[in-house]
Amino acid sequence: MKILIVVGARPNFMKAAPILKAIREFNSARAEWAETISPVLVHTGQHYDAKMSDAFFADLELRHPDVFLGAGSGSHAEQTAEIMKRFEPVLLREKPEVLLVVGDVNSTLACALVACKLPGTLRPRIVHVEAGLRSMDRDMPEEINRILTDQLSDLLFVTEESGARNLRAEGVSKSKIHLVGNTMIDSLREYESRADGSSILRRLGATKNQYALLTLHRASNVDERDSLAEVLEGLSELAKLMPTIFPAHPRTQKKISELGLQKYFAGNVRMVEPLGYLDFLCLMKNSRIVVTDSGGIQEETTALGIPCVTVRDNTERPVTVDVGTNVLGGTRRDGIALAIRQQLAFCGKKSIPELWDGRAAVRVVGILAQHFMSADVLPLDAVSGQIVENAR
Repeated sequence: MKILIVVGARPNFMKAAPILKAIREFNSARAEWAETISPVLVHTGQHYDAKMSDAFFADLELRHPDVFLGAGSGSHAEQTAEIMKRFEPVLLREKPEVLLVVGDVNSTLACALVACKLPGTLRPRIVHVEAGLRSMDRDMPEEINRILTDQLSDLLFVTEESGARNLRAEGVSKSKIHLVGNTMIDSLREYESRADGSSILRRLGATKNQYALLTLHRASNVDERDSLAEVLEGLSELAKLMPTIFPAHPRTQKKISELGLQKYFAGNVRMVEPLGYLDFLCLMKNSRIVVTDSGGIQEETTALGIPCVTVRDNTERPVTVDVGTNVLGGTRRDGIALAIRQQLAFCGKKSIPELWDGRAAVRVVGILAQHFMSADVLPLDAVSGQIVENAR
């Protein structure tokens, strides 16, 4: 079975890497059998920086993509259209049985749209990993990508129970929905010990549990002067208590300069260059608190037991609030400051969500095999992720 796996931005790498590893393990376990899974890795180039992409691929032990589309940036319409134009010939050439897309970036929707419009036998089955997440805010471009991709997909793998509930409420057949856990947490567990060997704390002069970590990237937070200044004002009290380290994307750095907000980085808020996966994981797990507008970091801090303040009014990952370490701070200075005070008083580790056990990708591959391969396929237990040796 040939499967095309699409990545387009760095968060996709962390979600796809465990799936590729699980495919290798699956094929190895079935070495004496005729039928295996043949993966083709496609990188759309939606977000591409040679230095950063190479670092992430190396950290996650990802092979170089089989296909690089080089779509680049642009408006949402321009980028989505460019990816579709470049992806269609690849799909027609490769003729996969399955297209697997992850997350909620423009690449996810663009490639699913191309696949679903192919005629007859040329149309692959579409699989969405991280399906069903909803912020209930359609002003977020990612929310549109999630909703449409889920409607186009034949098989939906969800990370938390809210995803399954959302899909059922939207009329998706229960037979298509599988709660498998979170492949991003698979990557975290796989590389957590290796991240301990990073020298990033020494290089930045940071002391464990005595600094805050900040990430901001959403256009609604960083593209307008008033919005970004409001967020940075909300951090002022925290910055007086401890150093705040801010790995900033070059685009965000450019915005800060254009908007004339450099004054916020003259004191205890330190802006640094973007970090590789292992360096960032080390910095995150040793921080006192994380302030972010990222979806994935809400999940990672929950798995690590690190207090997190999300600079948004909503989250598509409610399990991180319900059982995890995440608090919504909103986007106004007073709400952010209040949430930070609350989280600095947080003691202890909350629960880990169901099936966030580092085996999500194994479950994904086992279910894919059972759905799309021959009846005598060696199955994997849907809960443990272990190969069932005597299944036949």
